[in-house]
Amino acid sequence: MTDETDGDVEPVRGGDASGGSDDAARDDVADDADREPGAGSGARTTLASDASRSDVRGLESWLSELDRSRVALWVVAVAFATVFAWVLWQYVGTVVVGLFAYYVTRPVFSRIVQPRVGSRTLAVVLTLLTVGLPVLVLVGWTVFVAVSALAGVLDSDVGGQFAALVEPYADLNAIVADVTADLQAVLADPTSIADLQLGGSITEVLDLFLGTLGQLFNVLLHAFVVLIITFYLLRDDHKVAAWARETFVAPESVLHAYFVAVDRDLKNVFFGNILNALLTGFLAVVTFLVLNAVSPPSVAIPEAVLVGLLVGVASLVPVIGIKLVTLPLAAYLFGVVALANPQDVWFPAVFLAVSFVVVDYVPDQLLRPYVSGRTLHVGLVMLAYTLGPVLFGWYGIFLGPLVLVVLFEFARVVVPWLYHPGDPPQFDAHEDAEAVLDDATSERDAGSSTADVDRDSSTHEADASDRSAPGTDASEH
Repeated sequence: MTDETDGDVEPVRGGDASGGSDDAARDDVADDADREPGAGSGARTTLASDASRSDVRGLESWLSELDRSRVALWVVAVAFATVFAWVLWQYVGTVVVGLFAYYVTRPVFSRIVQPRVGSRTLAVVLTLLTVGLPVLVLVGWTVFVAVSALAGVLDSDVGGQFAALVEPYADLNAIVADVTADLQAVLADPTSIADLQLGGSITEVLDLFLGTLGQLFNVLLHAFVVLIITFYLLRDDHKVAAWARETFVAPESVLHAYFVAVDRDLKNVFFGNILNALLTGFLAVVTFLVLNAVSPPSVAIPEAVLVGLLVGVASLVPVIGIKLVTLPLAAYLFGVVALANPQDVWFPAVFLAVSFVVVDYVPDQLLRPYVSGRTLHVGLVMLAYTLGPVLFGWYGIFLGPLVLVVLFEFARVVVPWLYHPGDPPQFDAHEDAEAVLDDATSERDAGSSTADVDRDSSTHEADASDRSAPGTDASEH
């Protein structure tokens, strides 16, 4: 038993004693180092080796306490992520086109359709119809005009001239008769298709037809996958955002700022280019109608409205742009003028000049910077659209801007935070970019509020049941 009256004796604490002994040891080593340089160097080496052994023991202790099952699950998660990334890369073109369609249709869904429709699924269907029907109408209109023009050419003297040109090399009448007889034989007995003796030219035509049919089926299959990706991203994007925020994206963190910036820029680039194409098409339609109003009787722009809309679609193609339509059309107009009335050659020249200045230069220099957002440089966007198809193929027109946005925002948001971890991230969120994250936040808050209400009600019910339980003595309370 310790005598409380011994106040002169100070209790000895292990930490203080060890600390004092360590300090004394360091002082002794320092004195020895002052007296003997060689001995001081050896003492410092000893202390460094002791510190390294202490670090090794701490690491071994941490590894021993680490949950091995968690490590195994991390290995499985990395394997799953690798397989998932490999599958996505096999269909990267389809996936990127699906993302493009999602960002194009999301403003229509969030601003126009969803506020007026209660069901989210029905709102997605109406959005896809609203965006898809004009595209289908444009494609159908183009095919109808092309088929009608081809039928007119075949019925005119041009068809006879073409037949006369080919006649010395191939008997068209005999080929048509042979193909008709073979078709009738196959329809009468499908098993006779293996006995048909087809010529070389017919075999090549048949192979070309079957190859085209297979390519068409492949395109339709990928288009269906794009439709599925767009549909479920529009309907469930807020759930994906909620999962991300509850798992690894903390509010107002650097990852939150980074993902918001990427989302904003992708919307601006993809939807901005569609908006630029719509404005270019509208401007081309008005310009071509005005040119037809002052055109000479011998020549005019055929199907001015359709050609103007096709010019808007061609503006999506990098580098070449509307020249895919305007240059062949100008060649057609020059040919018609040369055959009909060479004095009207001024009209095709005016068409070329007006198309270059009004339809091509004005949208690219004045409209595109405003509709593509202010964060990304217009030159970088044009380089992404130009180099993307060169590096990645046909889908590079969509993947190039995506890669640009991911790298640009990483350098703008994440890299400064890595160099200065104490500074807050550059969080300049935009209202449209945060739409999905805000939906996720509101849904999570609503769910937590509901859970709190349920817990409160259950607590009150439990208290009431305790108070009404028989045999409870009120005096105990």
